[in-house]
Amino acid sequence: MTVTGREPVSLAGKSIHKVLGGSAVLRGVDIQVPAGSTAAVIGPSGSGKSTLLRTLNRLYEPDSGDILLDGRSVLGDDPDGLRQRIGMVFQHFNLFPHRSVLDNVALAPRKLRRLPTDEARDLALAHLDRVGLKHKADNRPATLSGGQQQRVAIARALAMAPQVMFFDEATSALDPEMVKDILALIADLGADGMTMLVVTHEMGFARSASDAVIFMDRGKVVESGSPEQIFDAAQTERLQRFLSQVL
Repeated sequence: MTVTGREPVSLAGKSIHKVLGGSAVLRGVDIQVPAGSTAAVIGPSGSGKSTLLRTLNRLYEPDSGDILLDGRSVLGDDPDGLRQRIGMVFQHFNLFPHRSVLDNVALAPRKLRRLPTDEARDLALAHLDRVGLKHKADNRPATLSGGQQQRVAIARALAMAPQVMFFDEATSALDPEMVKDILALIADLGADGMTMLVVTHEMGFARSASDAVIFMDRGKVVESGSPEQIFDAAQTERLQRFLSQVL
């Protein structure tokens, strides 16, 4: 049982293709993330990493292929219902500026999960406490640092009781000193058993906090394996070249 009170589930993408703007952005992507594990997705800019996340939770519909949660295809499911099972934290926080921190976290449980106002408020406070920001519940987002706003965004995603969490470059808009705190929070969620897919440029996180690393380039998975396999025994020249540039 994860911090959200729901059992984690496995995630799989099978031969996923996606064309955007006339360009093939995903070209037959296969991934598997076992329940309760963390997979880091690395690769150069433009390799399709963010598009993969958006396709797996059907913000974009795949042109072909299949998406499975707990071994079952979800392509026929209501997309809004699917997104309640898959929490997503973006690079930019997307908080409502004119609502309090508490309201930002409580709104979706109240509107989408149909929780009573008091229950949604208590849930929001519990998740704000989890990310260390209960004392900022009455603040507006603009009064918070970037790292604090990202923690609110994580609390908001957790309040929907997801079974899987996606993080799309969740630290790339932050000052360097704030990156460590957010990565530690993400790692803690993984240690608690949340199934997670994390697109990241932080190679230290990918090496230390993930169970598997997926290297993408030009819309394809070039290599995937344990952190030790990817970072210490890269098989392809393309991955070797990428690592030589980022490490």
